[in-house]
Amino acid sequence: MTSKLKVFTSPSAFPNPQRLRLFMHEKGIADQFEEIIYDMTSAGEQRGWRHLKTNPWGETPTLQLADGSFISETAAVVRYLDQTYPGRKITGDTPLEQGLDTMWDDRIWVHILYRITTAFHVLHTGLGFKLELTNNAAWGEHCRKEALAHAALVDQHLADGRHWLLGGDEPTFADITLATAIAFSKYPVNATPLDERFEFLDAYWQRWQQRPGFQAAYADRQSGIPALDNRD
Repeated sequence: MTSKLKVFTSPSAFPNPQRLRLFMHEKGIADQFEEIIYDMTSAGEQRGWRHLKTNPWGETPTLQLADGSFISETAAVVRYLDQTYPGRKITGDTPLEQGLDTMWDDRIWVHILYRITTAFHVLHTGLGFKLELTNNAAWGEHCRKEALAHAALVDQHLADGRHWLLGGDEPTFADITLATAIAFSKYPVNATPLDERFEFLDAYWQRWQQRPGFQAAYADRQSGIPALDNRD
């Protein structure tokens, strides 16, 4: 019997491991991995030497491969798994779909999700001073405004009636990044709920919540979002 590969993640409140977790459930492969969930505090396992030996950046997610080597960075792990495992190609079937998915994923990660994440880190010290090295209210508010400006462009893109960013019948990885961005925007500390500010992102968020993969990905009830953690 082959042992499961290990994937090192964090609770669903944290966007990058959650992007991978949501991908794995959408792909239908989550049960093929042993998921090890790290404590994200400054004294937690994520910053301990055992994890740093596998990923010196100390970030999650990290995937341990069968030969004992490791691969990290969310998009890299997703692309590896999408090509390795059978089933729907969530990063796109054709070269055009793959290019468009990468384009939209970059737009959302760089201009929306990363901006909200930066605001989270510089506006408060919730993870402790060892991890939150900078407190800069002005920069945090700038990042918040930039995220909202780019979210407005995505909302306009969705205004033509499409359900997903590429216009197909199923979400791609860029959609997973956008769903995670909306979820993190609703985290109370961030106070930038994109679904409450934009009509078509609201409908988009509602569609995501109906998907079994989404429900499974947030089943740990540690997202920090009452609507997700307290649902029946």
